[in-house]
This record gives sequence, structure tokens and C-alpha cells, in this order.
Amino acid sequence: MICGVDEAGKGSVLGPLVVAGISVSSEERLDDLGVRDSKLLSPKERERLYPLIRKRCKVATVTIDAQEIDAIRNEMTMNACIARAHAKVIAKLAPTRAYIDACDVNCFRYAEMVRVHLSHECEIVSEHHADEKFVVVSAASIVAKVLRDREVASLAKKYGEIGSGYPSDPVTVRWLSGYIGDHPMPPPIARRSWKTVGNLLQKKTQRSLLDF
Repeated sequence: MICGVDEAGKGSVLGPLVVAGISVSSEERLDDLGVRDSKLLSPKERERLYPLIRKRCKVATVTIDAQEIDAIRNEMTMNACIARAHAKVIAKLAPTRAYIDACDVNCFRYAEMVRVHLSHECEIVSEHHADEKFVVVSAASIVAKVLRDREVASLAKKYGEIGSGYPSDPVTVRWLSGYIGDHPMPPPIARRSWKTVGNLLQKKTQRSLLDF
């Protein structure tokens, strides 16, 4: 068995990180689906492919919410956090070879970061842009993106229009700025260790001092 692993939400300031893995006996099992890197597909197309991938492949996922990410980052880097999550997914699938999207500038170093968390023998193929190179990683990226998008949609029902959750999204930054301006603490769905939150808190403090 081989597997592909990818994640969604690594750089997001709001919401969870979702790591997904899919395993198959051969990539040919996915040939006729038109699977591509999730970033190249529309939300509608990702949703269409999601149940088809789940039907043909074994799927494993790990979800880490914002507060857990903040706690983990007190102990390790974000890359180390993702490497451990990648390993958890690989361990659930127990393949003989795993293709992963490298989260480190050094692909070989990242492969070792993942391997140290595995208790079974598994060849790790770590490459940049693996979601564009390997169909199994593309499929994993679709699963991760669909699940994260659903999580963000669920959060929006509770908190209002929060956008995509990424710092590059004006809707997200506007909502987060408004929330921090109206509350003594950032929202529980925000990663407080992110610079985006720190900068907004600093601006709030400066405004308070000027008001005083």
C-alpha cells in the first residue's frame, strides 16, 4: 500500500489545521477521477470528488484546533507540529511508502522529522509541491481542504462571516479586528501565537493608551 498526505490550514489565523492521508494499492485507482491539487479545483469540484475518493481509498485525518496549535507551538515549531501530525496519519494507514508535501526547505530533513515519529518501517518520499506531482497527495489535499472548509463554515454559523481564516483575507482580518476591539481577549478560534493577532492586540493597547 502507498499513501499520500497533505494538510489544509497551515498558515490560517482562524480555525483548525486539518491533515489528511489516503492510501491505495496503486495510483491507478484514482486515474479516472480527474484528481488534481485542491488549490486548482473549485469548492464544488472538491466536494464532488470527496465522496469518490473516500469510496475508493482508506482515509485517515488529524484535526488540530487553534488553541491546541498555540499550546503545541510553546514546545515546537509549526513545521515540527505538522511533521508529527503527518506521522500520526501515516501510522493510521500503515503503508509501505508515503508521499508527503515537505513543510521544510530541506525535503530530506523533513522526511526525517516525520520518520522519527513512526514505529513501523515506511519509505518516506518528501518533496515540495507533492500535491502537484503525486495523485495520492492531490487526493489527500482534496480531503483535507474539504474537511477544513466545512469546519470554517461551521465556525461562521457561530461567529458570523469570518472569511477563509487566512491573514491575506480582508474579510478575516476585518472580523478579527472587530472582535478584538470589542472583547478583552481574542476569540477562541484564533491562533494567538500568530503575528496577525499580536499586531491587532498591540494596536488595541496603543489606542487604549491614547484614550487614557
